[in-house]
Amino acid sequence: MLEFLEQKWLIDLIYLGSVLLFIFGIKNLSSPRTARKGNALSLTGMLIAVAVTLLDPVIIEHMRFDIIVPALFVGSLVGLIMAKKVKMTGMPQMVALLNGFGGIASALVAIAEYYENPATSADDTVHFITLVASIVVGSLTFVGSVVAFAKLQGLMPGRPMMVKSSKPINVILLLAVIVFGVLLGRSPQAEEYALAIAGIGSILGYTLVVPIGGADMPVVISLLNSYSGIAVALTGFVLKNNALIVVGSLVGASGIILTNIMCKGMNRSLTNVLFGGFGSDSTTGGEGGAVTGTVKSASPEEAGMILDMAESVIIVPGYGMAVSQAQHVVKSLATLLESRGANVRFAIHPVAGRMPGHMNVLLAEAGVDYDKLVEMERINDDFKNTDVAIVIGANDVVNPAAKNNPNSPIYGMPVLNVEEAKTVLVLKRSLNPGFAGIDNELFYKDNTLMVFGDAKKTVEEMIAALEELGD
Repeated sequence: MLEFLEQKWLIDLIYLGSVLLFIFGIKNLSSPRTARKGNALSLTGMLIAVAVTLLDPVIIEHMRFDIIVPALFVGSLVGLIMAKKVKMTGMPQMVALLNGFGGIASALVAIAEYYENPATSADDTVHFITLVASIVVGSLTFVGSVVAFAKLQGLMPGRPMMVKSSKPINVILLLAVIVFGVLLGRSPQAEEYALAIAGIGSILGYTLVVPIGGADMPVVISLLNSYSGIAVALTGFVLKNNALIVVGSLVGASGIILTNIMCKGMNRSLTNVLFGGFGSDSTTGGEGGAVTGTVKSASPEEAGMILDMAESVIIVPGYGMAVSQAQHVVKSLATLLESRGANVRFAIHPVAGRMPGHMNVLLAEAGVDYDKLVEMERINDDFKNTDVAIVIGANDVVNPAAKNNPNSPIYGMPVLNVEEAKTVLVLKRSLNPGFAGIDNELFYKDNTLMVFGDAKKTVEEMIAALEELGD
């Protein structure tokens, strides 16, 4: 029945088809409008790749279906439960874990390949180097992703946890990997060296991610995603599987490109993200971040009256919107304002939230028209012609200190020009600073009104006030 798959060229051709689906899938992920199609294409490519692998006669000859079938069932069940149960506010944590799963899978495959035939692995230099690299990168990705998950989930402090002499330690660990790699090559049967390499990779994952604070989590998640792709590509070299090499390279390269975009969105280098210690979750302003002035507040009803007069509105979502799960009521507010003749758009900062594209995902879930989601570069000049800017749970990405306070730790970071709007409504629970740990100058501007409270409840009350004014 499977004789047609005995031709290696045919298997490679099918793998090529799955790779093309991945390429077009990633291409479609570049826009919110085509993101669903991109996911569907990538999913189809993965399904084809898994199917042809399991049906390969060479694989079937050595396959343990008593292990693989239960593993497929358990993995699929866990994935289904995660997809159904994890809330949108927990999406960054889930993405971090999924990156980690990819890393540990690559590391385990490389270790299994070593145990299968240690001598053969050591005889082929290229094969051996990629095997060791796969173990290191896979272990690093797994532990680093678990640390990122723990920080996002609140199981570990979100602030930078500086490891004493972390840079020299990391250099020593990298040198140790090389030393144990050489020892393993000379003594292939010495399993303790392979385990030591995996252990060192795990320690590296911890020491690299622990010092990074909450504000840099979008960059970290993107970088770990790239690491997981690199691990997959290395595993492809270990198994001599072209599909894994190409797909892993795609994920690794796209992750690096996205990481670079995220760093530009914060006006920081990747080195600065990894070693700068930015992103404190403290509740007091940091050095150069204290602001003096008067804060003016307004009730949701008063905010509704202001919106009743507005002809143009820009809504700026942030992580606070995700925490309060306010995306659906925000969509309702936008729809109501549009029905009253207002022009409503959403300003999306590239690092708003806790993962790349976090705000796009939330608003797409609520059914916001993709055309209403406008990138920072395209909308920043429009704030000065806008009647009302509504900031919902955003903080550092709207802080004018990034433009006018050289002593601020976020100075030079591109931010949204919300202070240029005629009126700014900031929906926030308190005056506590954001991840950068500094006060926000926007809160003290003459045209800013703070509307304190849970974002979802506040927006609901604003909608009620608007509807009452329209009666």
